Amino acid sequence: MSFLRQEREGHVLVLTMSSPDTRNALTGEEQFADFESVCASVNDDVGVRAVVLTGEGSAFCAGGNVKDMRDRKGLFAGDPFDQADAYRKGIQRIPRAIYSLNVPIIAAVNGPAVGAGCDLATMCDIRIGSARAMFAESFVKLGIIPGDGGAWFLPRVVGYSNACKMAFAGDPVQAEEALRIGLISELVEPEELMTRSVELAQSIAANPPHAVRLTKQLMRASQNSSLDELLDKSAAFQAVCHAEPDHKEAVDAFFEKRAGNYRSE
Repeated sequence: MSFLRQEREGHVLVLTMSSPDTRNALTGEEQFADFESVCASVNDDVGVRAVVLTGEGSAFCAGGNVKDMRDRKGLFAGDPFDQADAYRKGIQRIPRAIYSLNVPIIAAVNGPAVGAGCDLATMCDIRIGSARAMFAESFVKLGIIPGDGGAWFLPRVVGYSNACKMAFAGDPVQAEEALRIGLISELVEPEELMTRSVELAQSIAANPPHAVRLTKQLMRASQNSSLDELLDKSAAFQAVCHAEPDHKEAVDAFFEKRAGNYRSE
């Protein structure tokens, strides 16, 4: 059985990390390959317009396998060169896969998101947290660093100072504090989490899909571009949008006060 269980709700794909006995830990090749495969298939399927990622059971994701760290197994086997190679060929495939997604992805954080699990949430475009959500950039507690790209993602989500506080102390951040610092965009009761997350995904999916995908590309590009570079890219993308049939449909729907009927293939 795949680590990522898939369910389609119209144009929304819901992905559930389905290893509750390990608290959805990211432990090996199965998980890494699953993220790569699913993200690649989403990019090839224009019928998918938004993705929701959540965890089965009480946790969102417990991060790496501490028992394997202790026993020097899996990712943690061999000498330092072996371990560095294992990170590059292992867990670092997840941030690359998620960052390459052409459609928005929402993390529905149902419980603890610890270590690599915290970083996994920050790899998503939007985070909605249950009142039971907890985040911990806790690598330093084990004498290691965020080897999965967390030092790149976290400051972009909560700002440099808050990211440093989380990463240097490694202490848990509860749901209300996560909302205050912008780690999550919304805080809801546990029983409302998936309903609200899918509702938001569906509101995204209701928009012209080419515009959403190009907007995501611009938002990603803005993290590393100068203003002039982004303005130039925006002009090129806007010209493409004006030429798209879905643009005319969106304008017609606006004036006719109805929902747009956009291409799904």
